[in-house]
Amino acid sequence: MLDRIDRRIVAELAQDARLSNKELAARVHLAPSSCHARVQRLRDDGVLRGFHADVDPKALGVGLRTLVAVRLADHGEKNSRAVIDYFLSLPEIVDVFLVAGNDDLFLHVAARDTDHLRDIAMGQIGGRSEVADVRTVLVYEHHRRPTFPDLLDG
Repeated sequence: MLDRIDRRIVAELAQDARLSNKELAARVHLAPSSCHARVQRLRDDGVLRGFHADVDPKALGVGLRTLVAVRLADHGEKNSRAVIDYFLSLPEIVDVFLVAGNDDLFLHVAARDTDHLRDIAMGQIGGRSEVADVRTVLVYEHHRRPTFPDLLDG
């Protein structure tokens, strides 16, 4: 279980993963050696799963992003895992969400343009025998928080 200091470390790193250990230790009121040990433990325990750069998609040739809703023909666990693994193997699929409701999956897809999106949606996604239905929603803007809310004190 995370204590108050661990949660502060997580929150600080979520805001700025480039903080030096010395800066982080000062912000959470720990000695640098204690802070380093806590960060290492948080990494070892899988709480901190990585440190990421926030990259402008346009700089990489991404002209549009979409959410693609996928309904599978067969809802079995084995089929779902295989199709998720396939989608994650495609470089244009940024995220895969397994969801409840009328759809089974939501895919966050990055494409160069509408022709590229059509090829992905109709070919690589909709062309799969496991897929019964595909709907695409264009993303105009994407805004995200740097971390999840801390709901432990709630």
